[in-house]
Amino acid sequence: MEDIDAIAALQDPVRRRLYEYVVAQGREVGRNEAAEAAGVARTLAAHHLDKLTEAGLLESGSRRLTGRSGPGAGRPAKVYTRAAGERSVSLPARDYRTAAELLAEAAEQAGLDAGLCVAARRRGEVLRGSAAPCGGLDEALEILTARGYEPYLEEASGGGGHDDEGPRGSTGPAGASGPAPGAVVPVVRMRNCPFHAVAERFPPLVCGMNLALIEGLLGTDGSVRARMDARPGECCVVVGTSKNNER
Repeated sequence: MEDIDAIAALQDPVRRRLYEYVVAQGREVGRNEAAEAAGVARTLAAHHLDKLTEAGLLESGSRRLTGRSGPGAGRPAKVYTRAAGERSVSLPARDYRTAAELLAEAAEQAGLDAGLCVAARRRGEVLRGSAAPCGGLDEALEILTARGYEPYLEEASGGGGHDDEGPRGSTGPAGASGPAPGAVVPVVRMRNCPFHAVAERFPPLVCGMNLALIEGLLGTDGSVRARMDARPGECCVVVGTSKNNER
């Protein structure tokens, strides 16, 4: 299906609500759950979910939602997730991806990683404008949502979301202590990388650029800190609470 036809499938408001809900979950979603979230009947939800699958915007499969197997476990239910493919339409035709890949290739060959990061951090600061550095994870969620990163809060264990230079749970000279081992610390992860196509070909270059851009957007001397923590299928950057927040 042509990209323009796939995107046109979202014109129906119910279909668009269902698509947005499935995408936001970051996991398989069954028909009953999607129907309840969109406030429509299950049969109508099933119709629209299948149309979204036909358009290539969702992928479908089947599994038992009860978590049980064997006799009495029930029939497998149809489930949906966002399709991996990327869709875009430009009128008139434009090809920014090729330009981005050529520039990335030239920058990588010339060893311009550091200069690119400086430019990216500066661009992030320009986008932030006169606003103060990010004041917390809730504010980071808003900023990153506006930039298309699809952020979400995750409860990380072991103090993994805390920017702390010493061992977890240790107390520094000023008496500040980091999270104890096993403590639950929220971090912001991102389901979408806006630079995914280019990052796949030039991961160190583009992921470093992305980190610098986010540092500029959020600020480096506020209550949060961005750092690298790559996870398959998601953005390579994670945002946690900074030790500056304890001062």
